[in-house]
Amino acid sequence: MLKKVLQLFFKDNILLSMALILLGTLVWSLVMVKSGLPYSYGMGFWGPNGHDGVWHIALAEGFARGSFEMPTFAGEALKNYHAGFDLILAALHKLTSIPISDLYFQIIPPILAFLIGVLTYKFVFIWRKSKKAAFWATFFVYFGGSFGWLVSLLRQGTFEGESMFWAQQSISTLINPPFALSLVLLLVGLILLVKRKNIFLIVLCFGILVQIKAYAGVLGLGALLVSGVYDRIKNNNYFLLKAFFGSLALSLVLFFLFSKDSVNLLVFQPFWFLETMMGLTDRLGWLRFYSAMTNYRLGNIWLKAIPAYLVAFVIFWVGNMGTRIIKEILVIKWLKNIKNLTSVEIILMTIIIAGVVLPMFFLQKGTPWNTIQFVYYSLFFSGILAGVAFAEISFKSKSPILYSIEVIALIALTLPTTIGTLGHYLPARPPAMISNEELEALKFLSTQPMGVVLTYPFDKFKAKEAEANPPRPLYLYESTAYVSAFAKKPVFLEDEVNLDITGYAWRERREKVLNFYSTLKKEEVREFLKSNNISYVYWVKPQRATLGEGQLGLTRLFENKLVDIYKVVY
Repeated sequence: MLKKVLQLFFKDNILLSMALILLGTLVWSLVMVKSGLPYSYGMGFWGPNGHDGVWHIALAEGFARGSFEMPTFAGEALKNYHAGFDLILAALHKLTSIPISDLYFQIIPPILAFLIGVLTYKFVFIWRKSKKAAFWATFFVYFGGSFGWLVSLLRQGTFEGESMFWAQQSISTLINPPFALSLVLLLVGLILLVKRKNIFLIVLCFGILVQIKAYAGVLGLGALLVSGVYDRIKNNNYFLLKAFFGSLALSLVLFFLFSKDSVNLLVFQPFWFLETMMGLTDRLGWLRFYSAMTNYRLGNIWLKAIPAYLVAFVIFWVGNMGTRIIKEILVIKWLKNIKNLTSVEIILMTIIIAGVVLPMFFLQKGTPWNTIQFVYYSLFFSGILAGVAFAEISFKSKSPILYSIEVIALIALTLPTTIGTLGHYLPARPPAMISNEELEALKFLSTQPMGVVLTYPFDKFKAKEAEANPPRPLYLYESTAYVSAFAKKPVFLEDEVNLDITGYAWRERREKVLNFYSTLKKEEVREFLKSNNISYVYWVKPQRATLGEGQLGLTRLFENKLVDIYKVVY
């Protein structure tokens, strides 16, 4: 398929489209490729890569050694997580021997970025038979952004504010590799659906989504069902329904094998995103509006509450859409001719609508804002529709000057989000790092026999104090999985953020660890180490327990000026 697309570009001399895809691939990759590389101070991490990227590396390292154990909660099986991307990452590592960190940060991101651009162009070209629509759809996919920059420009004179209305924008696609991979699968599935052939591959694309990105699985299956029913009623065609039931069967098998408890992570809490968007100062922060809307609701003043929440939703929708809002012109046109909609258009509209409706009512336990990821799919496919809409609008522009003005205005209003966000990834100094001394220690530990590692619990107060001196070492940045990821061993307690998301009772374990470090009862600490099968203790100086190493039954294996590693002797 990729070869045919490239032939299409060059046969028709569409060099501008190829240039757009290459530029989009480069820009997207900038948020990833600098992280995980060695620098004078150690290994640097930009943006959320210091937490999210390290988490995926830890998972993949576990899978690569044949373990389905939770790498940051030793002794417990992985649960409530859709690890398809991480399994692929581990498989690629085993096949190529390329380090997982290199695959994650430097190799896979450009490949995914390029594929998304090529497949977007391919899908729109086949669907709309328009090179211009395909070009502008690809532009919005790569560079679509919110109107948060406009608010930030008025308030602070900057282009900040990518997620001011909660949702991340196009530029941040690759910091969520499972999301990016799910887009590839959705686009391949849509291309096959347009062609109405190879139902097996369609089932595969939509069926495995649930283990790549659960949000994509829900939206993809829902869209297949709605379009299948529509196609059956309108055209007496069962093709899409067959694709749906096949995909559903595969999804259920994968779900019950690996993620059967995940449904319990959702909670019903209507309009949380609207309220927090208005009430949090790191979002839109319109505090007077927040106070009014919530007081109307709490006071059951529905004549005022309903309009207030509707206004908040419009702000949420338009703010996140940015210039993609022009796609509403196309949607209105479709609604006027609703009987003539194709099954592809039904699929796209279903994903967009469901993607914004579901997080308006449901949150995730532990980390409530995770369900905003439904909206990412609404924004992605809205970008495709925006490209189609702009192509139709510009087609009516008879004057080249008018068309040029439209293009310049569109680009000028779209790119600030990308420019503002790149400012967090381009500086030479990252916000987080692993020092050379820790890298040396972790490399040593990775060569030791397999065993559970005990680390010092994350101290959020010391992390707060360290904010003024970036780059911060990861143990003073966030509760991350970095010891598990780079020592290639399970850790007794690490990355409390993801433990919260996946529903582990980590607080109880943390209390036991804190007691281990503070108690003076020698027999108690030795029993703790033995009963939890702990083999190694990893300390960053001056971390220590109250009891001495001899009393704990520890023998030093490694020491440099920053790290001590001990072997537990039973």
